[in-house]
Amino acid sequence: MEESVTSYRIDALRNTNYPMPRKRLRLVPAALLVLASALAIAQDNSPVSARARAVHDSAIVVDTHADTPQRFLDENFDIGNTDPKDVGHISLDKARTGNLGAEFFSIWVDPGTVPPDHFARHTFDLIDSVYEQAARHPDRMMMAFSVADIERAHKQKKLAALLGIEGGHSIENDIHLLRDYYRLGVRYMTLSWSNTNEWADSSGDINDSRIQHHNGLTDFGKQVVLEMNRLGMMVDISHVADKTFWDTIATTKAPIIASHSSARALTDAPRNMTDDMLRAMTRNGGVVQVNFFSGFDDENYWKAAQAQAKEADTAVKTYIEQQRAAGRQPTYIEVDRIEREWTAKIPRPPLKSLIDHIDHIAKVAGVDHVGLGSDFDGVSGATPQGIDSAADLPKITQALLDRGYSADDIRKILGGNTLRVMREVERVSREMQAGQARGAGAH
Repeated sequence: MEESVTSYRIDALRNTNYPMPRKRLRLVPAALLVLASALAIAQDNSPVSARARAVHDSAIVVDTHADTPQRFLDENFDIGNTDPKDVGHISLDKARTGNLGAEFFSIWVDPGTVPPDHFARHTFDLIDSVYEQAARHPDRMMMAFSVADIERAHKQKKLAALLGIEGGHSIENDIHLLRDYYRLGVRYMTLSWSNTNEWADSSGDINDSRIQHHNGLTDFGKQVVLEMNRLGMMVDISHVADKTFWDTIATTKAPIIASHSSARALTDAPRNMTDDMLRAMTRNGGVVQVNFFSGFDDENYWKAAQAQAKEADTAVKTYIEQQRAAGRQPTYIEVDRIEREWTAKIPRPPLKSLIDHIDHIAKVAGVDHVGLGSDFDGVSGATPQGIDSAADLPKITQALLDRGYSADDIRKILGGNTLRVMREVERVSREMQAGQARGAGAH
């Protein structure tokens, strides 16, 4: 298998294995993009009303995906950082300003820079990095493993730190490792990242004939889903191939999540979910947490990024090859700097693009089945105008109020829906384990 580009945001935009949008590629004239960007700035920097702030502060805001652990490990970044020039999306101050109550920190092992026999080791290192941050700031941050923990952290005005593994390759095809990760606090796992693993097909390489695919989930993959149900670990289908999604829906005994995915009807990216998938999520009881990445939320951005894909891909791969030739292993943070140079060439779309996806999913799947999955610190500066960090989350509440959403429905979107799924996953786990115990006792 060819090495994937080190970040899925770049992979998703410029990997030639990704299908092009059905519409003919046509770049929007630069002048129009600049004008749209200027208009977006005027719109997205509008103040948050007192009513919006009150609604926002009354919610437990839950974000299901942030890549900040890469910074913890590679940069020795401290989440207590107060540097106003820091370009990161997550810090304790930014979280407090945006009333972010719970963050699922992504435990993502890059298969392009980490050798397969070190996937688990790197997973453990990333998990440890989150624990270390909580230990540094016990007065403002705590590890959380359940809905009860999140609610307790909220009452204590602390950020609840949770763990979600991004990519099933982290278990190295060993169900025992999956259980170990759960014991360490991992509460969801994305079945695949942009790379197909030995038991789950990915949307990232599904059209690459050089990759051995499985027509969705293998039998072992289905066992992984059921074991996650038994453990009480949420099954995440962001990144998976369409057939993998349908196999998961048919297998799971608990609601699932799409921790950072948007709507394909609005932006024709393979990582996004079709309306049929959204309706299946309704029947399953799960939640789609909308990704803040502009490439998945805005069709013009998606097209512009694809237009520069070849050059950007070459820049990243050249850097990686140069570093390896010099005997160095390139880090996520180093590659992120290159990615930011390329994303900066494309004007950021208005906040409206992100809100459109929340609105679409709420209308198709129902307001009980949409949430927030920002992908903060993992999108190389490519968030919509006005969303520069977790401090800007109240702007989403303002935009939803402007569209006529009630306070109760907004609280569901901000975190209530995700907490509901967590409770249901916990309940299914208890029932499965109780049934297992009764079965064992019968013998």
